[in-house]
Order: sequence, then structure tokens, then C-alpha cells
Amino acid sequence: MKPTRFAVCALAALVAVTIIAWSRGAHAEPPDEGLIVAIGDSLTAGLGVAERDAWPAQLERRLRAAGLRWKVVNAGISGETSSGARARLEWVLRLKPDIVVLATGANDGLRGVPPHVLQGNLDAMLATLGARRVTAVLAGMQMLRNLGPGYTTAFARVYPDVALRHRPIFLPFLLDGVAANPALNQPDGLHPTAAGYRVVTDLVYPRILEAIDRVRATRSSSPAR
Repeated sequence: MKPTRFAVCALAALVAVTIIAWSRGAHAEPPDEGLIVAIGDSLTAGLGVAERDAWPAQLERRLRAAGLRWKVVNAGISGETSSGARARLEWVLRLKPDIVVLATGANDGLRGVPPHVLQGNLDAMLATLGARRVTAVLAGMQMLRNLGPGYTTAFARVYPDVALRHRPIFLPFLLDGVAANPALNQPDGLHPTAAGYRVVTDLVYPRILEAIDRVRATRSSSPAR
């Protein structure tokens, strides 16, 4: 029996839909390789600049321009201390990140929080990330000298001491080359401009490449499921 005109049209439509679907699938971008979450305060949130100019957004663009398909989530909250970061770490871990950048502590210093409190919070967060097999990048902070030599010295010692114990990938100072440079900071003298965040991205980028290498090495050594 000859196929009806309706059947022929239906078959042609089905073939057309299949070809379109295949074509879209063939040209679809590959999935992201992994997830990076940046935890921090206003220096991470990007207070005073457009969202795309904060360093996590600039970092993602830099990675993708290099052919590295990694998603970067900005989990910075302006005004947050290390205690606040510690309190919401479990929420961040629900995102199932492969890499977490800890860039917290500046507000601890500005508020005169005892350095041992900062140290305890960083210790706890890095221990949690290690237990969950999440690769950690620790970004250090430095404090204003007007808080006194005793406090600034004790504060500065926290980050390298914690890094020595937990062995994260360590960036000694997030604002190296940016802090105290009027050309790279907003009028408040504390928060970088978009250009300042480009310098921060330059500092963070090689540490993220190292972190990605660690993640890949861990995946390759893990038994297949």
C-alpha cells in the first residue's frame, strides 16, 4: 500500500526535527570541567565596581580564553568576617565545588578581631575542605599599620602559619601591588578599581592553574566508579 500524503509529510517533519536536534547537539559547547567558588568579603564581592569587573568574573573569562572550561562563582559578601565565612561554608559546599578560594580576614583586622580567632576560623575551614577533598586556595591579607606593630605582626603571621599546617595553594597577599596604589583603588583607598582587580586576577590566576592541576591529578588517581 502506498503511503498517504499525510504519512509522507509526517515522516519528513520527523526527519527535519531529528536533523535540527542533531545539528544543535553537534555544535553544543562541552560541559564545564569543574566549579570554583570564591569565598570572601567586599574585596571578592567587588564593592564599587560592576559585577563583571570583580576578580572572580575576570578569572572565569581568563580561564575560558585559555580554553579552560571552569565555572567561577562569586560567593563574596561585603562586610563579612572570617567567622561569617566559616558559618556559611556548609552552604557553599552544597554547590559541590572542586576548588574553593578563601580570601577572608580583612574585616577581622579592620575590626580589631583577635588574630587567634581568625586563625581558628581558617584552620576549621581548611580542615573541612581537606576532609571533603576540595582543593583549597588560601589568599592572605595584610593589615593597616595604624593598628599597632603588635597587632599587625600577629595578624600577618596567621596566614603563613595556617598554610604551613594545611598545605593549601597559598597566595601570601591578595592585594599585592594594588594596596596603597591610588591609581588602582577607589577613592576610599581600600577597594580596587576594575584595573586593580585585573592585577588581582593576575595574582590569582597561576594559583588556580595549580589548583586545577591538583584536581585533575586527584581525578586520574581515583578508582573508576
